[in-house]
Amino acid sequence: MGSPTLLWLRQDLRLADQPALAAALHEGPVIPVYVLDDETPKHRRMGAASRWWLHHSLVALDKDLRAKGSRVILRRGKCDEELVKVAEEVGAGTVHAIRHYEPWWRNAERAVAKRIELVCHDGNYLAPPGSITTGGGAPYKTYTPFWRALRDVMPPPRPLNRPSEIAAPSSWPKSDALADWGLLPTNPDWAAGFGREWVPGEAGAHRRVDDFVDEVDRYDDTRNLPSIEGSSRLSPHLHFGEVSPGYVWHRMAGKGGSSSVFLSELAWRDYAQNVILQLPDYGAKNGRERFDDLPWRSGKASQDDLRAWQRGETGYPIVDAGMRQLWATGWMHNRVRMIAASFLIKHLLIDWREGEQWFWDTLVDVDYGNNSVNWQWVAGTGIDANMWGRIMAPLTQSEKFDAGDYIRQWVPELAHIPDPAIHDPEQAGCRPSGYPAKLIGHREARERALTAAKMVR
Repeated sequence: MGSPTLLWLRQDLRLADQPALAAALHEGPVIPVYVLDDETPKHRRMGAASRWWLHHSLVALDKDLRAKGSRVILRRGKCDEELVKVAEEVGAGTVHAIRHYEPWWRNAERAVAKRIELVCHDGNYLAPPGSITTGGGAPYKTYTPFWRALRDVMPPPRPLNRPSEIAAPSSWPKSDALADWGLLPTNPDWAAGFGREWVPGEAGAHRRVDDFVDEVDRYDDTRNLPSIEGSSRLSPHLHFGEVSPGYVWHRMAGKGGSSSVFLSELAWRDYAQNVILQLPDYGAKNGRERFDDLPWRSGKASQDDLRAWQRGETGYPIVDAGMRQLWATGWMHNRVRMIAASFLIKHLLIDWREGEQWFWDTLVDVDYGNNSVNWQWVAGTGIDANMWGRIMAPLTQSEKFDAGDYIRQWVPELAHIPDPAIHDPEQAGCRPSGYPAKLIGHREARERALTAAKMVR
């Protein structure tokens, strides 16, 4: 049968449209390997909600592989060390993988390539990050011209079919037991509600696509309405690579209505990867250095406010509903994400990096590029961002986007309050005793934020 080839899996946990798998299959028997590497990413090790998703995604992937005559080998440690160990055990000389662009994955790829032949393939984005450039060959820093240029080279290649079978090696290397990794919370099980919201794995991803394809034409009308929930909810499946963006593009393109708006949102993932390719530390450093002078609040009062925000106890119903949805499901409606992020940054004057880190730990769809770019966009500190002076008014936003039923679902203390009072029960004089007063008034917060901005050079 010949020597086996290793398939290094990371955020590409699928069989269909998997170019690294397709290439490995041309060489003979394939051994799929997933390495849980918490050392290489250092402080960017996978967050708790992502680990919950990973556990279930690996269960689903192993089941799909076994149906094809294969299985996934699990190892824990540094990727280069563990892949070399597996290769030595089975006599493999080559590793195939889909290329990743997070700084720690680029470091890992360099480390692996020094020790064994590594063949990387593109396949997790609509176009390879770094390939969409200006006429002068420079990378784009702002989204709109990037999207125009990307759109000119679309559609992406047709998706590759799922293999009918996967040749197995004559003997399998040893594998960790997934349960021994402790990816799932136990005491307490704070993820108990996740399973009612999500079905991780390739089959779950394709069901999401099937469900959304009939709704995409109304996307622009419904995506901003939390009570209706018009988004695709494909983000965690895309992040873990359970479905390729190319497949999603081909399913959604040409569906009429506002399907083109959805495709532009899908392209934001590509834009975010292009940003972190240029600025690898974008999750920790302001894109505009002048904001390094911004006087963020610090001390006990700000820490108390941060905890109130994390718990959904700010006194602003739409913010609290979003933060509680996040805790219960590992996800938050996109419009509400922007409102909640703006509130932390500009109402509470707390460093955007505190929010970025909280989302890193609690979102099932958290992605380094998207998370970093989105937080800096809201903060106004990014290379392509809102102006600092654009301060979202959460009470106005709540009413504008008809969030009453959304608030009733996630903030049960307010379930009996009718519209329009539910958007601001304190102002309406009907705030229940069990619901907190506002941490700060909107007008006062706005003035404080604008005053702080004067310290920026």
